Amino acid sequence: MELVRGIYNIQKQHKYGVLTIGNFDGVHLGHQAILARTKALAELYQAPAGIMIFEPQPREFFAPDTAPGRLSRLRDKVALLKEQGIDYVLCMPFNNRLRNLDANAFCQQVLSDGLGVQHLVVGDDFRFGCDRQGDFHFLESFGVSQGFDVENTSSILNAEGLRISSTLVRQHLERGDMVSAEAALGHEMVMSGRVVGGQRLARKLGFPTANVFLKGVTPALSGVYAVTVPISGKRYEGVANIGVRPTVEGKTPILEVHLFNFTGDLYNHYLDVTFRHFIRPERKMSGLDELEKQIQCDKEEAVRFFSNL
Repeated sequence: MELVRGIYNIQKQHKYGVLTIGNFDGVHLGHQAILARTKALAELYQAPAGIMIFEPQPREFFAPDTAPGRLSRLRDKVALLKEQGIDYVLCMPFNNRLRNLDANAFCQQVLSDGLGVQHLVVGDDFRFGCDRQGDFHFLESFGVSQGFDVENTSSILNAEGLRISSTLVRQHLERGDMVSAEAALGHEMVMSGRVVGGQRLARKLGFPTANVFLKGVTPALSGVYAVTVPISGKRYEGVANIGVRPTVEGKTPILEVHLFNFTGDLYNHYLDVTFRHFIRPERKMSGLDELEKQIQCDKEEAVRFFSNL
């Protein structure tokens, strides 16, 4: 699978195919149904299967302070999309130029002139264009005028009859319900990033951590979790805090991972952290003494979780 950054990097092998468009945050079971349909149609047309995503996601561009937390950063999203057997991901930079395109201009410049789409697959709630003017009916009408087909997909429901969506997954995570979140996702909750240097405060308290940089993305996850991390073919268990670290007056979300029985230097390595069990919300401690005691309690809770598996 290829990652194509921007419409100007589209090549001949990407054109005249079957396309789907969306945020695909988390690549949950609803997304996977759309991708399966896209792939099946591409095989029927004997054409490339493509996905268009946006970075940042539109709501992050328009209202960064109130946009929902991310289920998957770009790196994680691309890895999940690759597992779906799609030929390419077109990552469109969401900027002022793109936001000012009305629905007709977007369809003409991007879908028709840029990609020469043969068939477009969208979710049943898809909207696009300046002021979200475009919807399925607009796309369908535009497709008729340009000679390509458009179809939408029905919602996928869970066992309780609820529509599977990124919002539903976030609601499960807010309650600390990792089992339901994983059931809606259809895969484990994983977040990856590069290990960077930190204040070494946790090391001084006896709990050395790998600080995973999140590049300014606000994650949907928050709090303390039992986690697993694969390193050099071995899976390590551990405990992690993801959040702003209020005890030390932190401002930017970061993922701090303490691995059990690991020795070594992880700086500049990329870690894939799987969140297995929610332990507690993030909270501000009275000082370092309370923080040290709480980290020990968190570690013991994580150890109990893994020993009971």
